Amino acid sequence: MNIALPAIRYSLNGGMAGQQWVVDAYTLMFAALMLSAGAIADRAGARRAYAWGVALFTLTSLGCALAPGIGVLVAARLAQGGAAAVVMPASLALIRHAYEDAQKRARAIALWTVGGSVAMAAGPVLGGLLTESAGWRAVFLLNLPVGAVILGLLVRVPRSPRRPAALDSGGQLTAVLALAGLTFAVIEGGRLGWTSLPVLIAAVLAVASGFAFRVVESRHLQPVVPLAMLRVRQVSVPLAVGFAVNAAFYGGIFLLGLYYQQLRGMSGIAAGLMFVPMSAVVTATNLLSPRLSERIGRRPVIVAGQLVFTAAMLAMLPLTARTPVWLVLLLLLPLSTGGALAVPALTALLIDAVPGERAGTASGLLNSLRQTGGALAVALFGSLLSGPGGGFSLPGMRLCLLAVATLLLATATLSRLLLPHD
Repeated sequence: MNIALPAIRYSLNGGMAGQQWVVDAYTLMFAALMLSAGAIADRAGARRAYAWGVALFTLTSLGCALAPGIGVLVAARLAQGGAAAVVMPASLALIRHAYEDAQKRARAIALWTVGGSVAMAAGPVLGGLLTESAGWRAVFLLNLPVGAVILGLLVRVPRSPRRPAALDSGGQLTAVLALAGLTFAVIEGGRLGWTSLPVLIAAVLAVASGFAFRVVESRHLQPVVPLAMLRVRQVSVPLAVGFAVNAAFYGGIFLLGLYYQQLRGMSGIAAGLMFVPMSAVVTATNLLSPRLSERIGRRPVIVAGQLVFTAAMLAMLPLTARTPVWLVLLLLLPLSTGGALAVPALTALLIDAVPGERAGTASGLLNSLRQTGGALAVALFGSLLSGPGGGFSLPGMRLCLLAVATLLLATATLSRLLLPHD
């Protein structure tokens, strides 16, 4: 869909803010509802929750394809993100139940990340081909047969155990309000002005809801986010790293999609093909990460991944509209490697740090923080990117890269100091 953003902007007259909302409406609900989705996966059983999520995701994809305007598309993306929120923690919980051995489970998690890498490789190319040949709506229609195949294969998966898990409606509501307020303030701040009344109201809502979330969770018998879990370093540090890595990765993808098409004038197909080498390296590194973790430990792998990612952000600073394509691809190699090294190791570390019956809650929390990082990066980057007339600007791109490099360096330092030897 990132490749289809310029076509969506032209078709529905959304502007830069409209493009940001098409991305972040999905990610916002994905991140916020994933907190409760972990409890749903535990309560309904991972297989059943996964089936519900895939079915709803398929239906909402049809809604996106039929959207007559930017407002309807954003609303459909909100529903689609809610469906995806159910799928993600349920998928990790299925892995946790299927593999009791820690080493086998780590390799299974690596294959789980490879699935995302393969999709990332195919997605931009298919997005470009579909957008150029059939229009941007075909990007969403593609999900219909894929969803049907997934549901057919799921019949072969054994039923998952179910665990009583209360749904924390207060915590979930305040989480949604906090993230929605923060996202609105960052996206619309660049368009309306940071001191405009709607932006200030959204910022106040975000702060008040965040405080209310903390109070609600401390008093709830079965909170959506067990605060005691956050005091464990093997949990809190991977959550922070996951936030930073996704901010860098999905923020980088957002930047590159616009850089290729709006600054360099590439077609959707050409822009999609630019992501293929990067995706291939991500897939290979995902497979390598658990083997490196077994040899040298997870902490060195997590730290190294973030430092490589920091180097990737800095390597992209010299990019211009005239940078040779071969050099662009070469500079993107660290971007392909850093997150792919860190994510399998930090995911396995987190899952091993919690009891098996908390796997759904822990995986939901991790993915919620990861998606929040991606959502806020897109929100912030869109605001910083806008040049004269609301177009793409190189100074804004460089400011985005420096901001996320600083964040990665900070979380790498935390990982080095706080994670234990294994």
